[in-house]
Amino acid sequence: MKLIVEELIDAPIDKVWNALTNKNEMKQWYFDLEAFNPKVGFEFTFPGEGHTGTKYIHLCKITEIILHKRLQYSWQYENYKGYSLVTFDLQEEDGKTRLILTHSGLESFPQNNPDFGAESFKGGWTQLLTKFLPEYLAKDTKSI
Repeated sequence: MKLIVEELIDAPIDKVWNALTNKNEMKQWYFDLEAFNPKVGFEFTFPGEGHTGTKYIHLCKITEIILHKRLQYSWQYENYKGYSLVTFDLQEEDGKTRLILTHSGLESFPQNNPDFGAESFKGGWTQLLTKFLPEYLAKDTKSI
């Protein structure tokens, strides 16, 4: 199962790339990571919370980097079966950035847990990429 969220963001590609790969920027719209280094093989973790308040530790490892074009990492959960890939693809469009997120492998997570359901992932990614990230980038651009 593959989830795709696409958004045209009113910001240049380098600003969007920095928001996806700089831990100080990521914490403004994504998750507050202890460490992040955009290099293949770098592993990072972060806590998250499901709809019912269940706490999850996300386990991620960068699998592909193409500067200003693609960031991909594995996405797993501590103490739960399943393996998925999150891919951010960036394309320049008239000074704006088309961001295409693909999250594949969702069916590998426990399907009896609504926190791992397709609708849960769709809601989370949609909110992050169509609301939080554009709002952060708009605010960041105005403050410069």
